[in-house]
Parts: sequence; C-alpha cells; structure tokens
Amino acid sequence: MSSLRPTIYFLRHGETDWNLEGRLQGQKDIPLNDFGRVQAEEAGRRLQALTAHPEDLDYVSSPMLRTRETMELMRGAIGLHPTAYRLDDRLVELTFGEWEGMTWKEVRAAAPQGAHLRERDKWGFAPPGGGESYAMLAERIGPVLEDITRETVIVAHGGVARAFLVLACGVNKRDAANLDIWQGKVLVIEGRKHYWA
Repeated sequence: MSSLRPTIYFLRHGETDWNLEGRLQGQKDIPLNDFGRVQAEEAGRRLQALTAHPEDLDYVSSPMLRTRETMELMRGAIGLHPTAYRLDDRLVELTFGEWEGMTWKEVRAAAPQGAHLRERDKWGFAPPGGGESYAMLAERIGPVLEDITRETVIVAHGGVARAFLVLACGVNKRDAANLDIWQGKVLVIEGRKHYWA
C-alpha cells in the first residue's frame, strides 16, 4: 500500500538562533534567523526545480513559528500566495521536556545518566519532564501519512522527518535517529525510496 502513496516533498524549517547554538528546541516556538530565511527561499527554488506545477501540490505545515515562516518564505519565493496552506498540529516537533533550551553539553553535565540512556536508545528514550521519544512521535504522525491523497509539500522538523523515513521508507530506527536532516534542501519521499534534492 505504501508504494501507492503520492510523493512527499519534505522541508525542514530553516535555521534558528537555537539551531546555531546547538540548543534543543523541541516545542519552544523559536523564529528563523536571517540565514534560516535565506534557506527557506532556497528550498522553494529547489522544490520548483523538482516539480513542473508546484501550484498543484498540497501544502501542509507544522503550526510552529519557524515552520510557518519557512513555508511562507518558500511559497513566496516561487510565486505562490504565502499563506495558502494548511496547518496540522500532529506535525509539531517532539518535545524534549525539561531539556528544552539546553545544549547537549549542558544535558550531559546536568543529567549524565539520562544523556547516557538516550545515547543507548535514541529512538525509544523519552527525556524527563514530559519529553517524547521518536517512537512516540512516530505514533503521532503515522496518521498524517495515511491522510495524504495527493503530492504534498510538508514543512516540519528534524524529528518528524526521521519518523517519516522509518514509517514511509522502512529506514532502520537506530539509523534514522542519527541521520542529518538538512535545512534549505528538499527530502523527496517516493514510495519506499527517499533522496535529498
């Protein structure tokens, strides 16, 4: 059934100051920085090169500020109405619980045992204070994949991309948890295959 799914063009939001500083953003609503805005426009040009009629695609975004900014700048860069897209709350990034706002160095200093447990099982570990694991995120966003009925552009987060790669493409969970998810590029998911453009 998954091989019949329409193509997904996945964009991670552009860079934020917290990305630059290596801070865990999770569900903190951090805006794009100037470089992130450039990346959003670049992603739009990459998308335009991939599809003959970008105006015919469905466009869906996480409701977070950094993803909405990315979507609107990307759409504007290719001549589409900036705000003509849908929001889906299920696409929000996983939460790092009480670790949000910290760098990994700070997490390792403040919670060495928790940091060690996460390194051993990145997919299954949920940070303290209401954090989510990638496994929990995958349960949340699995239904999003089932709802896709036509070629779709999704603007969301690194964690969401990793869950999509496991669910849609069968990428190994351990590998997915460690993949680089690029900003300013397009992750194309065609059936069980995926590539960066």
